[in-house]
Amino acid sequence: MAQPATTFKVHQIFFISPPQETPQTTLPFTFFDILWLRFPPVERLFFYEYPNLKPSFFDTIVLPILKHSLSLTLQHFPSLAGTITWPSHSPLPLITYNPGNSIPFTIAQTDVDFNVLSSDLSLVNTQRLNLIPHLTISHQEASVLALQLTLFPNQGFCVGITTHHAALDGKSSTLFMKSWAHISSQLKTPLSPSQTGFFSLPKHLTPLFDRSEIKDPLGIGEIYANSWLGFCGETNDRSLKVWQNLGGNQSDLVKGLFELTTLDIKKLKRLAESKVVGDRKKKVRVTSFTVTCAYLLACVVKAEEEEEKVESTERVPFVFTVDCRARLDSPISGTYFGNCVIPRLVVMKREEVLGEEGFFRSVEGMSEVLDEIEGDVLNGAENWISKIQSVMRERLFSIAGSTRFQVYDIDFGWGRPKKVDVTSIDKTGAFSLSESRDHCGGIEIGLALTKSQMEKFSEIFYQGLGSLES
Repeated sequence: MAQPATTFKVHQIFFISPPQETPQTTLPFTFFDILWLRFPPVERLFFYEYPNLKPSFFDTIVLPILKHSLSLTLQHFPSLAGTITWPSHSPLPLITYNPGNSIPFTIAQTDVDFNVLSSDLSLVNTQRLNLIPHLTISHQEASVLALQLTLFPNQGFCVGITTHHAALDGKSSTLFMKSWAHISSQLKTPLSPSQTGFFSLPKHLTPLFDRSEIKDPLGIGEIYANSWLGFCGETNDRSLKVWQNLGGNQSDLVKGLFELTTLDIKKLKRLAESKVVGDRKKKVRVTSFTVTCAYLLACVVKAEEEEEKVESTERVPFVFTVDCRARLDSPISGTYFGNCVIPRLVVMKREEVLGEEGFFRSVEGMSEVLDEIEGDVLNGAENWISKIQSVMRERLFSIAGSTRFQVYDIDFGWGRPKKVDVTSIDKTGAFSLSESRDHCGGIEIGLALTKSQMEKFSEIFYQGLGSLES
C-alpha cells in the first residue's frame, strides 16, 4: 500500500533585529577567523519532543516567546545580524552590524514523522534538508546566521541554525544558543513591559568581542589572507564564496548516531595503554578524545575500503581542532566570541589504518601533533592554512562538535532536546561528537555514509566493541 504524501510548508519568514538602541559594531577578522574563510557553513538541528503540541499553543506561546527572546539575545550578539565583507581598503574581512540589520527566522510546518527524523538512523533526504536554514553568500558579502523553527503538529518542533564558519566556532555558536535558551526560558506570555527591555546574561553566557585579545605579532592573518587570494582561480580575489560538498556528491546517504558508553571508552583506553604505552618509551596521550577518534577512523576506513576497493597506498588525512582560549600565552575568556581554534592534521597511509595497528597508530598520530604545540599553541601557525589546503582535494576525515559543548542542556523552556544533529557533516564527510543525551558520561557520534557503508560500519563498530576485554 502506498505511503501518504508528506507536506512541508514555509508559513512566514521574520527578520529579527536587535533592539533599536543597539549601536553600530564592526569586528575585524583575526587570523583565527580567516583560516576558515572558504569552509562551508555549519548546520545543526535541535529536535524538541512535545507530545500533543497544538498549532494554537505553538502560535500563541512558543513562537512569540522564541521571536522576542531572539531579539533580546541579539542585543548581546549584534554581529550575528551583521554582514561579512572584504573591502578593498581592508587587509582582512570585516563583520559590520548597522542598526536595523536583521537575521532571517523562518517559520515552517511539516507532517513528516518527528520520531523518524529524530531517530538514531535516518535517511539524508529532502525531509531533513527542509529543516535547515540557509545563509546568503555571494562573492561580495555573506550573512552570519540563519534560523528556522519547524512545527511538527502533535509531536514537537525543531530549531535549525546555520552559521558562517569564519564568523564563529562551535563554542561560540553554542554560547549563543545557550544564551537564547536562557532568555527564552525566563519569558512568560503574554509579554509584559517588564519583559521588553534589556535582559542581562549571567557571566558564563556573556560574550566577549574584544579582538585586541588576539595578538598577531608575526602577521599570520596577512599570510592566511594571501593564501586565499586566488586560491581557487577566482576572478574576484576577495570572493567570499565558500566551498561546497567537500566530501563529494553521494546519493543514498544515511545518517547514523552511535554511542560509546563510559565502559566502552575505558576498554578502548585500556587497549591503547597496553600497546602504545607498553611498547614505547615516549609519552602518548591516551584520552577519551584520542581513543574515540582513533576507533572511529579505523571503523570508517575499513567500511569504505570494503565498499569502494580503494588502493591501499592512498593517504588518510584526519583533521581535528584544538580550542586555544585557555592555551594562549595570555589566556582569554572562555566566552570569547569568534573563532579561537586551530586545526591539527594527522596524515597516515591507508594501509596503516587498515592494519592491526591502525587504532594504535591513530592514537599515536594525534598525540604527536599535539606534542608539537605543547607549551606554544601557535607553534607553526604560519603553515596551518597551507597544510589544510594541501589535503582539501582528498577524502578528508575531520571532527565537528565537542563533548564539552553540552548541547543537550539547551532548554528554551519546554524541555531538553531529544536529538541534536550536526547536519553539515552530511556534506563534508566529518564525524560529529557530543556528550551523551542522557548525561551518562558517554560520547555520542554522528556520521553520514551510503546505506551499504553504514551497514558495514555498524557491523565493524559493534563487533569491535564486543571483542574488547572487560
